[in-house]
Amino acid sequence: MERRVNAHELELDPLPLKEEDILAGRPAAAARTLGDLGGTEFGVWALTVGTVRDVETDEIFVVLEGDATVRFETGESVDLTPGVVVRLRAGERTEWEVRSPLRKLFVAAD
Repeated sequence: MERRVNAHELELDPLPLKEEDILAGRPAAAARTLGDLGGTEFGVWALTVGTVRDVETDEIFVVLEGDATVRFETGESVDLTPGVVVRLRAGERTEWEVRSPLRKLFVAAD
């Protein structure tokens, strides 16, 4: 990674979404890994409008832009807006409902 990047303007690489994981709309995912710190990966991830499900990795993230809700199979849900910090645990099953394009800075265990 360069010493400085603009996370809002950074070009991201498309990530495939499995058809069976798309629950509503035509969302598209993208990400760019920026590097790692002691085996912990960090980067920027984005998802366009729609609803998808996922199985999580061990991660913490901060929302940079967008409006969304992440729902957990436990019934818990978290509203995502700029500045919100969220902790995900490996193996958690989630559903992401994105109302305006979401972009987050993540730190995830490999």
